[in-house]
Amino acid sequence: MTQMSDSEHTLGALLAAATERLAASSESPRLDAELLLAHVLGQPRSHLFAWPDRPADGDQRVAYARLIERRANGEPVAYLTGLREFWSLPVRITADVLIPRPETELLVEVALEYLPDKPQPSIADLGTGSGVIALALARECPRCRIIATDCSEGALTTARLNAEQLHLTHIEFRLGSWFGPLEAECFDLIISNPPYIAENDPHLAQGDLRFEPKSALVSGRDGMDDLRVLAQNARRHLHAGGWLIVEHGYDQGEAVRKLLDKEGFSSIATRRDLAGVERVTLGRHA
Repeated sequence: MTQMSDSEHTLGALLAAATERLAASSESPRLDAELLLAHVLGQPRSHLFAWPDRPADGDQRVAYARLIERRANGEPVAYLTGLREFWSLPVRITADVLIPRPETELLVEVALEYLPDKPQPSIADLGTGSGVIALALARECPRCRIIATDCSEGALTTARLNAEQLHLTHIEFRLGSWFGPLEAECFDLIISNPPYIAENDPHLAQGDLRFEPKSALVSGRDGMDDLRVLAQNARRHLHAGGWLIVEHGYDQGEAVRKLLDKEGFSSIATRRDLAGVERVTLGRHA
């Protein structure tokens, strides 16, 4: 076996080789390579740029090579590192939860816009997953009372851990499906990023979706089953003037607007994400 030279052990050389290895399987091979090497080193990415000629030790090279191979086979970076940033918050990610997408930050933006001006607004985050929506709202609104629910104990464990690590203590986590854990309580705002992919959607066999929990992605034949549950039950848990705010698929805006109208919501509107896609729809309980 040919022995590698010291120059091939430097951070810069490792990044170059890893980027080449990921070129055929990733849309962002260089970024992936940087994130994984920074994770192995326990350093920020800026360390890689500042010290490209610094060598990595043997254990680090072995660990990095394993992560690069797993990424080349399609595993998402967030699952490999166990971390993701959302709303500028570092959150823990496990295989029990979806990987937060940047477009979901629009849900937080809309919720903050429609929070009532009262001493303690109440929010229910249904299907909280890793808790990122509740965490972002808790950070921005310390006076809020927030209840976050999920039917997955594994997801709630992850969400609770995130809240503890971020020292956000005004979120109550409850186990159960959709409105089940809310009993007869009412809120100023109900927010959700539910499953909204059709069960036969070919995207489920592509990219990161292959590794994410199907129960958090798929919602019946047309992807609308859980959105229907939310629309049909939300008004019973909203104060007068309260809002339901949901994320949905790129092509579901019109269907969700019709659904909210059918269920008696008013002031129905849809917001587009930064890509110009209809992403978040809201309606008011009169």
